[in-house]
Amino acid sequence: MQTSSSQVSKEWFKDWFNSPYYHLLYKHRDEQEARLFIDRLLELLQPPPGARILDLACGKGRFSRFLAQKGYLVTGVDIAEDSIAFARRFENENLSFFQHDMRRVFRVNYFDYIFNFFTSFGYFDNDRDHQRTVNNIAIGLRPEGRFVLDFFNTDKVLRTLKPRETKTVDGIAFHIERWVDAEGYILKSIAFEAEGRAHRYVERVKAFTLEDFQRLFGTAGLKIARTFGSYLLEPYDREHSDRLILVGCKSGC
Repeated sequence: MQTSSSQVSKEWFKDWFNSPYYHLLYKHRDEQEARLFIDRLLELLQPPPGARILDLACGKGRFSRFLAQKGYLVTGVDIAEDSIAFARRFENENLSFFQHDMRRVFRVNYFDYIFNFFTSFGYFDNDRDHQRTVNNIAIGLRPEGRFVLDFFNTDKVLRTLKPRETKTVDGIAFHIERWVDAEGYILKSIAFEAEGRAHRYVERVKAFTLEDFQRLFGTAGLKIARTFGSYLLEPYDREHSDRLILVGCKSGC
């Protein structure tokens, strides 16, 4: 059953991302593909040893740990308290984690690179908060710093949106509905039964296009230098690409 946007919690991500069922539903995500993506990205960017990297919206820190193993100084931040508590088990001299809301300034003129992976953007109820987040990326980067934002390709998602499906994971049937609201958000209702009771969460992500990102980043004084359409860093194609991966900088790119 579809829910009106007014009934969706403005902070829906806080409850859902802290739920163990979120991690269960999405455990199918291809970690090998993601590691290959990061390897290709590092080959493209060529960060020097000891570069300071911020993993913005790091979840449980899987890829923060992978980056730290490569010899970089990595900081992971996420709004989900439980995810950060888990990630902190792996802290070391090259790796630290903090619970943090990306709408707030974290550090100033500090990072060489800021990464935002796997559609960890567009969750907020208004574009002021989206712009504030991008502004904070600019504030956190050093003058020659670079950023990467990985988002779904909205044009393809809207064209191929699957209204209903059921996914069964570890014996739990997740009943999923998707639709687009009048404010340009893609909503995804996830209903299931577990531990003797019914659960329902609704994700709501703004359907940003390349032009929207150009406006957001331009307003923050950031330049989008390159776009890619897949984790293999293939060229971005509005009609066919699965991803919209943006690579840019504050200056000099």
